[in-house]
Amino acid sequence: MTEKKRAPRNRTLTLSSADRKRCSRRLRRIDASVSLDDVLDSTICQNVFSVLPLLPSAVFDLIVADPPYNLTKSFNGNQFKRTDLEGYEAWLGSWLPEMGRLLKPSGSIYVCGDWRSSAAIHRVLLGHFRIRNRISWEREKGRGAQANWKNSTEDIWFATVSDDYIFNVDDVKITRRVIAPYTNASGEPKDWEETPRGRYRITHPSNLWTDLTVPFWSMPENTDHPTQKPEKLLAKIILASSNRGDVVFDPFLGSGTTSVVAKKLGRRYVGVEIDEEFCCMAERRLELAEEDAGIQGYTDGVFWERNTLLDQNRGPSVRRDAAVEQQSLFDGVRIPR
Repeated sequence: MTEKKRAPRNRTLTLSSADRKRCSRRLRRIDASVSLDDVLDSTICQNVFSVLPLLPSAVFDLIVADPPYNLTKSFNGNQFKRTDLEGYEAWLGSWLPEMGRLLKPSGSIYVCGDWRSSAAIHRVLLGHFRIRNRISWEREKGRGAQANWKNSTEDIWFATVSDDYIFNVDDVKITRRVIAPYTNASGEPKDWEETPRGRYRITHPSNLWTDLTVPFWSMPENTDHPTQKPEKLLAKIILASSNRGDVVFDPFLGSGTTSVVAKKLGRRYVGVEIDEEFCCMAERRLELAEEDAGIQGYTDGVFWERNTLLDQNRGPSVRRDAAVEQQSLFDGVRIPR
């Protein structure tokens, strides 16, 4: 494979020939029914439609699915072609119901989509799960539209198998800068804390996520996958809807973000991806997670606002200077827990 030329400051993760050879040896293929132990903590390099019938029932605690959206798009030579809404709904119906068989009775599923595909996802989920919410997250990336509103959000549908499910709200609270610092009768801060760098409060998470940065060239987690999700996004989902030691499944693994974040957060994982290059990328990222379990924007059990830098000696800081603010996006803070 021809290596791309990178700018000196480009930190996009790439694979050497030695990486590909080493990582490819760890990839799994299955051609008969397997137990969970057979595939635990593995990357299955195969068409997901051939894999699903071979996986055991009621073994996964959480499923995160980021399927191709209803767009014509090439994934390293594998192309998904746009269809009408009914056609996309039928395609979703060919695999989404199987997720219910794979999940434990207390399991949860999150399905990603955009405004074109969201309605179809909703309709298919309704027939097989109990829908809990629709999350909208802000994508700070892409060009503006000339004759329409710029598309800067995507959806994630959250559903469960039953009314008995995991949701660890305290694990996904977010720290925000205080704009209106109310005090009680004695003048003490009310639900906020004074720090050397400003006033902050820890708040409950909502279904509007504006604190994410889409991976790009100067972020160490960035890869060449065209639809890679931020590690921070997966951290929110995995922390909220699973416990340490639980098993997370991703049927459209891509470059491996779900498995990588699951590993960093003490979960087990199984991922399926058809493209061998992306499978090797996932395995390489899993190797790197052994050395650095940090997740940009998530430190000491707290999710921080976008563009927040942490100084271990002086506390949090939200930079207003544009140049420094941009640098905070580039470098972030990666403190192993």
